Amino acid sequence: MSTYVYGITARSHPALPEGMAGIGEPPRPVRVISAGDLAAVVSDAPEDLRPKRRDLLAHQNVLAETGAAGCVLPMRFGSVSPDDDTVAQVLTERAEHYLERLRELDGKVEYNVKATHVEDAVLHRVMAENAELRALAEANRKAGGGTYEDKVRLGEMVATAVKAKETEDADEVQNLLEPSAAAVAVGPESTGWLMNVSFLVPRTAAEDFLAAVEAVRESHPHLELRVNGPLPPYSFVEPGPAEPAGSTAGAGHGAP
Repeated sequence: MSTYVYGITARSHPALPEGMAGIGEPPRPVRVISAGDLAAVVSDAPEDLRPKRRDLLAHQNVLAETGAAGCVLPMRFGSVSPDDDTVAQVLTERAEHYLERLRELDGKVEYNVKATHVEDAVLHRVMAENAELRALAEANRKAGGGTYEDKVRLGEMVATAVKAKETEDADEVQNLLEPSAAAVAVGPESTGWLMNVSFLVPRTAAEDFLAAVEAVRESHPHLELRVNGPLPPYSFVEPGPAEPAGSTAGAGHGAP
């Protein structure tokens, strides 16, 4: 049976809670594979693994329980290896890298920040900052709305200005939050978000980071910020034991 990998820890990591259950129906018992100074938190993998809500939550819960006792390098949901021996082999081959990442990520968590524009507020801001747009809008108003061509031109100019504002705001928000973080990872672009960035934050500095987010909210009322965290540092871990064997998913940006 193939092996499902939740995360990697040091071999000295405290023992997992007895009877911990993972993904699957019924839930597969969670166990540990050790190799040298490292250990992988695993279970048997269901044959019909799919990203169902129950299994996504089970994956997160295993990582949360493991991370509560010490540093864990989280794997993304769906990391599957052919067997336990393959997992142990990869732990051995990449021991130096994983031990370095455990040292680097110890005591740190991830906060993912996504931003969108508040439509009415950003339109007002764009018009206020662009004299050419204001002049064209006023000319159209005086002309009873303007010609079809005038309306199209105004719409295109507004869309261009809003797009430029998205890039400007994304860079500005990231620059404002970076000083409160130990590292930054830009996530994949997705429809609906002008910014998708993960920040690696020492647990001791979490309040400062969240205060910085609140300061951005107050100074940028035309933005809506969504913060997800604290999370295991998914975005700051490279692919793990399942990756060389062709896993269904590796570690990467954001939570599963």
